[in-house]
Amino acid sequence: MKIPLFDMTRQYEKIREEVLETLDNIFKTGKVILGPHVKALEEELAEYAGTKYAIGVANGSDALFLSVRALNIGEGDYVITTPYTFFATASCITRNGAKPIFVDVEEKYYNMDLNKVEEILKNHPEREKIKAIIPVHLFGKTIDLERLQYFKEKYGVYIIEDGAQSIGSMWKGKKGFSVGDLSITSFFPTKNLGGYGDGGMVFTNNEELATRVRKLRVHGAAKKYYHDEVGFNSRLDEVQAAILRIKLKHLDEYIENRIKIAKKYDELFKAYKLEKYVEYPGVFEDKSHVYHQYVITLKKGNRDELREYLTEKGIGTSIYYPKGLHEQKCFEYLGYKKGDFPITEKATETTLALPIFPELTENEVEYIVESIKEYFNN
Repeated sequence: MKIPLFDMTRQYEKIREEVLETLDNIFKTGKVILGPHVKALEEELAEYAGTKYAIGVANGSDALFLSVRALNIGEGDYVITTPYTFFATASCITRNGAKPIFVDVEEKYYNMDLNKVEEILKNHPEREKIKAIIPVHLFGKTIDLERLQYFKEKYGVYIIEDGAQSIGSMWKGKKGFSVGDLSITSFFPTKNLGGYGDGGMVFTNNEELATRVRKLRVHGAAKKYYHDEVGFNSRLDEVQAAILRIKLKHLDEYIENRIKIAKKYDELFKAYKLEKYVEYPGVFEDKSHVYHQYVITLKKGNRDELREYLTEKGIGTSIYYPKGLHEQKCFEYLGYKKGDFPITEKATETTLALPIFPELTENEVEYIVESIKEYFNN
């Protein structure tokens, strides 16, 4: 049996006719840059996320970068974030001239440890220079939104929610993106709402910030050829917007399917008595976890050996992430060293992402877990 980590083709077959008809209509009109589909998607996603404004940009990395820029964070400023995340979460800080302060993650879900965040907010010698926090809803698991709101109110810091992996997620009935001064998501093809190319979205309830991001994405111009500031070229493509509008109609169904698949994984790990070998995230049917990834942590055995074994069995896997950002060569100047973030470093050596996408079948999940059982029983 061959099971990819992610498969776009099964989903495409269900929406193929609508996609092709929609694309044909776009090409007939010739409106392919910031056209009606971009505007409509922005309105639909703002409603879905429960925010007043949504601004389409070229990709999730730009969404983060433009959010930091819109808040005027730059040289001499600090931003707190996690070293256990995709590179763009930190590069958006440094590209704006500011400096990241890394905070280790919690065990099991690997979201940023908010207790450690508060320690820094209380005790950092240059506290007044800490302008923002960028929490990541990692793998689709929502971080504590109430705590983030508390940080905003008590310490006067901005919150930029990195929801690249978590669109549709909740925290105790409260939607993700609802606390951030600015929040972002990504439409990279593997995401829960993924396009057929790059794309991203910035969310906010602040009209002034929404206006600023809109200008920044088109070279700093509110009116064509009249530039209020030096901006960037970061527009969401009309074709991607049209495809995303089609898929948005199915997003809740996609999420429910992911939760069902995660539940099946959980049930099989218990049934096969693998809990002494493997820790798994645990099902959240309240959508506090929307399972962009289903990531297990090995308690025993060698992660890389298991991955090689699953590859031989035809099962796709991935490692998110093989090295913490504090150990990346480009961030050496920050002065961090190995051992500074032990949970992050342990996660880089023991976690493994298993296949999960809405069209994955129960038989495939059974084959994957049975293969893991075989590895541990050999």
